[in-house]
Amino acid sequence: MQPPTLADVVAIIEHLYPPNTAQSWDQVGLVTGDPSQPVRHIHCALDPTLAVIEEARSVGADLLLTHHPLLMRGVHSVATTTAKGASVTTLVIADIALYVAHTNADVAERGVSAALAGLCGLQEVEPLVFEQDRPMGRVGDLAAAVSLADFADDLARALPAAPVGVRVSGDPAASVRRVAVSGGAGDTLLA
Repeated sequence: MQPPTLADVVAIIEHLYPPNTAQSWDQVGLVTGDPSQPVRHIHCALDPTLAVIEEARSVGADLLLTHHPLLMRGVHSVATTTAKGASVTTLVIADIALYVAHTNADVAERGVSAALAGLCGLQEVEPLVFEQDRPMGRVGDLAAAVSLADFADDLARALPAAPVGVRVSGDPAASVRRVAVSGGAGDTLLA
């Protein structure tokens, strides 16, 4: 059986997270790669840092799918003397495609904000705000009020790669019931 092509995989990603739902300032889509190249291994990450690109290379990835864009503004050089230039060069030399799904993945019905709301156990979830006619973030209620410290600990256990020593801002004993999450423009969680 032939592996799917990059074009096949991109079609699936863009069905889930249509590029036209991204915020007007955002840069989403295919950054590097040949649409006809086969994709056998997809590596997913939050940011396309050089360390993440090297990790994708070491595991034999054909496609690196990231949430945050590598290139947000005009690029005048991809010299390897800069982080972005080294990243683009490494991707091209290693034959790794890079695809970015950012605010289009945030606003999707089954996207980043919805996933965060699910990890928090929120009920009666609704959009936090509308920006450019798109639902950004989610807000909802926990089944029962918990302390901020317990909420942070529970969330740290639920996240796939939570930071060590989760910190809270505010009184750790404060009661939390209503929670807002946002996967876009700062990737925030507010309790």
